[in-house]
Amino acid sequence: MTKYIDIITNAYTGYANYLLGEIINPSWHNYFYWLILVSVFFLILEVVIPWRRDQLKLRKDFWLDGFYMFFNFFIFSLIIHKAASDVVVNLFNDGIMALTGGFNLQAVNPMRDFPMYAILLIGFLVRDFVQWWIHRLLHKSERLWEFHKVHHSVEEMGFAAHLRFHWMESIIYKVLEYIPLALLGIGLYDFFVIHIFTLTWGHYNHSNIRISGKITGGILGALFGILTAHGLLEIPVLIEMIWWQKIGWVLFFSFLGSALLAKIMKYIFNSPEMHIWHHSYNLPADRHTGVNFGLTLAIWDYLFGTAYIPHTGKDIKLGFPGIEEFPDDFGGQVLHGFNGKGSTELINK
Repeated sequence: MTKYIDIITNAYTGYANYLLGEIINPSWHNYFYWLILVSVFFLILEVVIPWRRDQLKLRKDFWLDGFYMFFNFFIFSLIIHKAASDVVVNLFNDGIMALTGGFNLQAVNPMRDFPMYAILLIGFLVRDFVQWWIHRLLHKSERLWEFHKVHHSVEEMGFAAHLRFHWMESIIYKVLEYIPLALLGIGLYDFFVIHIFTLTWGHYNHSNIRISGKITGGILGALFGILTAHGLLEIPVLIEMIWWQKIGWVLFFSFLGSALLAKIMKYIFNSPEMHIWHHSYNLPADRHTGVNFGLTLAIWDYLFGTAYIPHTGKDIKLGFPGIEEFPDDFGGQVLHGFNGKGSTELINK
């Protein structure tokens, strides 16, 4: 018991110091400022090239979503999430060791000898797949849906809607995804690069913009070029390139990504045109538990038959039946889900 009290205490003090350090010491590995930078970037895009031109630049609930961004990623972590996560991780690891007579996940990590680029790729794919199933569960379970309704209470879509979700979702994802990821060795890494990539793509999925596959394919290619040229994937020959070679490398992969991925990007990655239907108020009766569950990748929805894009969905009604009575303030939304009421209606999520 003393061990776990120390874990909780250290989690609070450690995260508080970490968060303070992030704010006062900006760096390229600083999640706090990356969140701000990515958000400002998509805000500018929504102002300059809006998909729904009649939607206000600061749309309905924009400031509420902005508060959710900082609450879910920083304030909630300080209050509950970091301590709870550390306790869950240690309980799981201690339980495995006790039941198996000393089995140590760190020592037998099957990925410990993999090159970093392989770890990143496998980690991204497996994590996104596991989260896809958890997302489906949030829609399938009447109890969990009451928490997930907070995210679906968005009535006008914009990038900041990405981070409007009930704090219970963070706990659900953390608990359910940790076991399979840890057993595969993926949960033992802190994928900063993947976190930033999924943050950016999540903002894009919810944003009020529409970009062609040529552009998104080119961006993806450029990102690959940047990662490899700066040694983040640990490919020695690429690290040794001089500056003009690195620029050429990035431009080459940007062109290659645009040329090769343009027509298939919509089948690989989620997009505003796809994700808007996930938030649709009206869906066919045979899909009442939801569609398009992908967080970053779209391939899982196409593989498992949950993809649904009947048309662009530019001006469809968003939300769910009963949204008219759903709380429209932070306090009411945070308390929602704890009242013991599960939806007994056909849930159109």
